[in-house]
Amino acid sequence: MASVKFIEHNGTEHNVDGIIGDSLMSIALANLVPGIDADCGGECSCATCHVLVDDAWTGKLAEISESENSMLDLNPDREVNSRLSCQIPLSEELDGITVQLPEFQY
Repeated sequence: MASVKFIEHNGTEHNVDGIIGDSLMSIALANLVPGIDADCGGECSCATCHVLVDDAWTGKLAEISESENSMLDLNPDREVNSRLSCQIPLSEELDGITVQLPEFQY
């Protein structure tokens, strides 16, 4: 197990534990964290699990794939630290990761 902090656009924090290997998206859904729609169920074929990764954690993530990059390009609110939570597997190295949830998912 490892911990994840999800911060809603209004500042509400959700500190939850997740199973190593599960995606941040599935952890958010399992813990009823609002703000993750996950329309495609984690198949990297939409951008409705968009998160903004805290700068302290971006260097610890795997490089963004071409398909994830393409999906994020469809999002008008994309930022430098934007990622799809379905593409971030929780690991021991990511224990304590903080991500912000945008106001809208597209």
